[in-house]
Amino acid sequence: MNWSVETLNETVDAELAALPADMRARFIWISKLITEHGLENVGEPYVKHIEKALWEIRLKGRDGISRALYVTVKPKRVIVVRVFIKKTQKIPRKEIELALKRAQEIET
Repeated sequence: MNWSVETLNETVDAELAALPADMRARFIWISKLITEHGLENVGEPYVKHIEKALWEIRLKGRDGISRALYVTVKPKRVIVVRVFIKKTQKIPRKEIELALKRAQEIET
C-alpha cells in the first residue's frame, strides 16, 4: 500500500491555498515524492521531525519559507494539520501547540 497525503479539514485547505503559488507547487511536488517513493524514503531537506508525533514538510519559495506540519496515522497516511509562513528561525511554540491540538481531532 502506498502513502497518501491529506489535509485535516477546510481550515488547513485554506491555509495551504493562502500560500504563494511557488510554495503550493513545492508542497504538491513533495507530496508526490511521499506518495511515489514512501515517506520512509523521503528525508531532509524535504521533511523533518519536530517533536512527539509532529513532523514538518519544508517549503521554500521566492517570498520566503513556510511549513506544513503533519502527523502520520495508519495505514500509511500523512495528515497535514497546520500550514503557515515561517518568519523566524525557530518554529513558534504557538504553531506547534496548535498543530498538536489539531492532531488530537484525527480519528485513527
